Amino acid sequence: MAHLTRETDALLKRVRRIGGQVQALERALEGQADCAKTLHLAAAIRGAVHGLMDELIEAHAREHVARPGLTDEARQQGLEEVLEAIRRYAK
Repeated sequence: MAHLTRETDALLKRVRRIGGQVQALERALEGQADCAKTLHLAAAIRGAVHGLMDELIEAHAREHVARPGLTDEARQQGLEEVLEAIRRYAK
């Protein structure tokens, strides 16, 4: 997704934050942490991944589906790509 270049820093910060959350969950599981804390950590990770996915889907849709000047073929391909990503994500 070369068009994300201008947003790379923000996206990388999000990914690193998610990585930190995953590490915290791992530590909680290894340390036999309280169930409520572990559930909270897992829910936070899910929310963070959802937020990242929202940004990626929006960027793809704006660039490869809605951008003026795209051919019908390019627009269709962009749509199919985003739909496939959503299908995989929703499983």
